[in-house]
Amino acid sequence: MPPVRLAILGSTGSVGTQALDVVRANPGVYEVVALAAGRNEKLLAEQAAEFGVPEMRARCAADDPAVLAGFAGLPEVDIVLNAVVGFAGLPATVAALEAGKRLALANKESLIAAGPVVAAARAKGGGEIVPVDSEHSAVYQALQAGPPGAARGAGGVPPIRAAGAASVRRILLTASGGPFRGRSRAELERVTVADALAHPTWSMGPKITVDSSTLMNKGLEVIEARELFPVELERIEVVVHPQSVIHGMVEFSDGSTIAQLSMPDMRLPIGYALAAPGRVAQPVGVIDWARLGTLTFEAPDLEAFPCLGLAYRAATAGGDAPATLNAANEVAVAAFLDGRLSWRGIADVVGEVLDAHLAGNVETIEDVVESDGRARRLAAAAVDRRNAA
Repeated sequence: MPPVRLAILGSTGSVGTQALDVVRANPGVYEVVALAAGRNEKLLAEQAAEFGVPEMRARCAADDPAVLAGFAGLPEVDIVLNAVVGFAGLPATVAALEAGKRLALANKESLIAAGPVVAAARAKGGGEIVPVDSEHSAVYQALQAGPPGAARGAGGVPPIRAAGAASVRRILLTASGGPFRGRSRAELERVTVADALAHPTWSMGPKITVDSSTLMNKGLEVIEARELFPVELERIEVVVHPQSVIHGMVEFSDGSTIAQLSMPDMRLPIGYALAAPGRVAQPVGVIDWARLGTLTFEAPDLEAFPCLGLAYRAATAGGDAPATLNAANEVAVAAFLDGRLSWRGIADVVGEVLDAHLAGNVETIEDVVESDGRARRLAAAAVDRRNAA
């Protein structure tokens, strides 16, 4: 069989570099035909040389985001891995789906900010989404154990639609709890950037690591799960699981719960997104069952970590509220990483922007851009006011 041809967007970041590890571990199975990065020209050039990607198909896109959408729509590409960080990944998501590609999606903001736009692109072009986030990959895999018709190959409908939403009682997303699990709201008053970046189980980029520390990442994943697996919001729950061995669970109508377990290693969900419904041959995240020890679970503390509640609030409001939440959070997290906002101030800024939000719909990319820009301006002003005080 000819190799599966990949376009990897965000190739120099955490997910992108691990995706290339998957390619290396499966020689002859995949061919990298396009690479896009942000600004890391040196690493991009090294990757292009290693995988034989011509210069015109290995580009930095920070100053020219159209490159991402162009690579996503290339006719010779079979799978697009979108590992771009933030709102900038949306045009590539739309382009890949409209071109009928398999989209291995690690850019959660595409679904959070523009769920209706992404759904329309998928319906128009016939593309499919296979999630790369470990939690959504776990749910996707667990759904394959559902009623007949739940499992599927490339193309077609999301597995929960095939299984029938009525057969799914609950979707449970697990959270490690981040570096501040167990701390009270008062104890979180003076945490530093270094504290927030010291994740106990995962090695990720700074933005998503901060989101993990506030539990905003889990709130965003709840919104994303509703777009990927269309059940009511009330049936998508979060449970804190510090060991990060169970990544997601599906509870079915008969009371059975199917969970996906592995040691934390992003190469596993990346590999599954590339191979589904099959699996790559190289094992990663293998569990030593004799030494695993205890798996524990607890409810999230919404008082100490209000970002999770804010995400549920935005999801309930619908329309452009998730886009507003996402944009405000991006601005607030950037300000925290720059030393211009406290850790607790992240939730305060996002909550202030949601309070000022005027409900609107998102039917086009232009609608999303408008909502995103408005929220960013409000969030930036909120950050400035706190610095001026």
